[in-house]
This record gives sequence, C-alpha cells and structure tokens, in this order.
Amino acid sequence: MTTTATTIKDSVHDYIELCPTAEALLDTAPMQRLRYVRQLSTVQLVYPSANHTRFEHSLGVYHLASRAVDQLELDDQLADRLRAAALVHDVGHGPFGHQTEAAIERHVGRHHDEIEWLLTDSEVGDVLEEQGLDPEAVAATVDGRGPLGELVSGSLDVDRMDYLVRDAHHTGVPYGTIDHSRLLYALRTVDGELALEAGNVATAESALIARTLMNATVYGHHVSRIAGAMLDRASERVLRDEVISPEKFARLTDSELFSLLAEHEPTADLERRLRERTLYKRAIWARRGDVTDEFVGLEYDRTRSLEREIAELAGVDPAAVILDSPSEPSSPESRTKIVVDGDLQRLEERSSLVAGLDACARETWRLGVYAPEPILADVQDAAATVLETDAIVAP
Repeated sequence: MTTTATTIKDSVHDYIELCPTAEALLDTAPMQRLRYVRQLSTVQLVYPSANHTRFEHSLGVYHLASRAVDQLELDDQLADRLRAAALVHDVGHGPFGHQTEAAIERHVGRHHDEIEWLLTDSEVGDVLEEQGLDPEAVAATVDGRGPLGELVSGSLDVDRMDYLVRDAHHTGVPYGTIDHSRLLYALRTVDGELALEAGNVATAESALIARTLMNATVYGHHVSRIAGAMLDRASERVLRDEVISPEKFARLTDSELFSLLAEHEPTADLERRLRERTLYKRAIWARRGDVTDEFVGLEYDRTRSLEREIAELAGVDPAAVILDSPSEPSSPESRTKIVVDGDLQRLEERSSLVAGLDACARETWRLGVYAPEPILADVQDAAATVLETDAIVAP
C-alpha cells in the first residue's frame, strides 16, 4: 500500500511536498513558534501586506533545498541533512527576527545561526535523531559549515533565493524577482565546493542586482530602520532591567515581546509608538561621503556614548536620542563561484557589474539620528556638531 506525501500550498512555490523528516519537524513547538515571528518585522510599517512569517519562509527554503539536492544528485544521508538544515535554519531567531538580534547577541553571545544548543536540547533534536540525523551535524550545516553547508548559508544560498522572491511578492515590489529555477538548475559541485556551471554569470548577477535593489527600497527603508532602532533600544532596556532572562527573551514571539514592553514602564512609550506608528523622526540622514570613517559601523557602547553626548548638548533626555550607523555595505553574492574554463572563479572576477553595484550600495548607505518630533531641531543641531557633519537630512 503506497502512502501519499503531505503537501502544503505555498503562495510563492505552489505545492511543497514534505518528506517524513520535514513533516515531523514541522510538528515541533520551536518550528510552530515561527508562525508568530514575522519575516520582515518592521518593514510591515512601510508595506502593509508584508505579513508573511518565518514559518512559511522556512518551508520555502526547504523546498528549494530539496530541488537543489535532487539536481546535485547527492547521496541520501547528505541530502537529508541539507533538507533538514534548510527547514530549521531560522528556528534560532528571536522575536522580530533581525531587529532584536543585536540585543540577543549582546546578552547571550550567540548568533541566530548558532543553534546547536537548540537542536541538541529540544524536541527538534529528538526528531532529528529519530530520523537518523545527527543534530550537531545539522546545526553545523545551518551555520554554513560541513559538506555543502554553503547551500544553506553561503554566498548564493537557498535562504537568499527564497527570501528575495518571497519578500518581493508580499511587499508588492518587483525588484526581488530572481530566476531561482535557473540558479538551481545551474548548481554544480566542483572539488566539494558549490558553484554555478559555465555560462551563468548573468544568472548570478541577477541575484546581486535583486538584493541591491531590495536593500534600497525594502530592507533599508528609513521608516523600518527607525522602528527597528527603537525596538532595539526597548529590547535592551528590558534585558538590562532583568525583566526577563535573555534565554527566555530569545524565545518570545512578536506579540509576546510587545506585551512585555507594554507592561514595563520605561519601555511602555516606545511600545505604544511602535504599535501606533508614531515613530521618532530623522534629525540626521547623512550620506556615506558626509560621514567620517570614525562614525561608520559603530559598536554598541560607542553608539550609546555618542547618543548621551548629543543629548547633553541638546539638553534632552538621552533616551530620546537614537544613533543608527550601519557597517559598510557588502555583497556576499559577489563571492559566488562560477566555473570558467574548468576552473572556479569568483563572480567579482568575472563580472563588470559587481563594482557598479558595490558603488550603488555605498550610495544608498545612510547614517541616521532619530528623535521625537518636538525636540528634533535641538537634536539635529547637536548631532551635526558631535558627528562633525554638515549633512542634515539627505534624500
């Protein structure tokens, strides 16, 4: 008697067929929690239809990994490990995903991809072992290590292939629509490394173009950045005040975090502002060329020190000033390996587009200083002095 595989209807990939391991993993509490963690967190304040979750994204990554391992004709054990790693790759995310990641890392010293602790000490690990998989090996694959770990976490991984297409679909913007079918079809293993077969430079370039445009229009939108910075400060406050342990904080859902922030008096106003979309405004929004190197990609302690300096000069509460200085932009896709005359080369060595797109990413980089509207002018003047910039709010 044959059994019918379980299938799930997906808004992006149509029907996704589950293997027994995937079906068992989906029934665990850590995976079901991802239904309540939004994929794009504060981007939803800009694009209202961006309500998709880490759960459906995980299914999409699993689906693309399944197609990839079939294309590569891998042995069953490695194929099963890669599929499982693709499905659970986001299980380590905290509430609001990347928006609370920095606060969690500061307090637990762990990145969301480092999930060995979760896979070896939860029902997820029990399921993996029941299915004949080593939880530690799956955890290493999620972190991009081990045989073909780059398929799950690398320069051109199935994670990126899914989120670009899925995020574009749900925001309604066209820029992330890449030819992931072609990318999967062109995948090869060369000396144990993942690469695209010859003749696919343009295919790889498409992913780089897509992420550059999505960064500019979606991921780096100023409203989402302001809200994300406010959420980071509120998260840090409840952790610093020991309202909740860092380990428990990292396992909250989005709504549970909002409830926690609302119940703690020092963070209640930030929660209200985020919930009602009465966000801080931009006092400074400076281009890379208007910011000296010493104020780029600032570490947390240095950031808070500068915020206090700005607040003191402006004569306002330090909690009302937020400095947001991203690191220099990078393009992981430029390191994608391409087969050229039988040898492996990086995309950046074969593509004249890479340098131009790197310049584009640098052009869209901005340093932000945010504050409530009533004190905006005072903060603006003080921030321009402290940060040694004449730029105020660039378009």
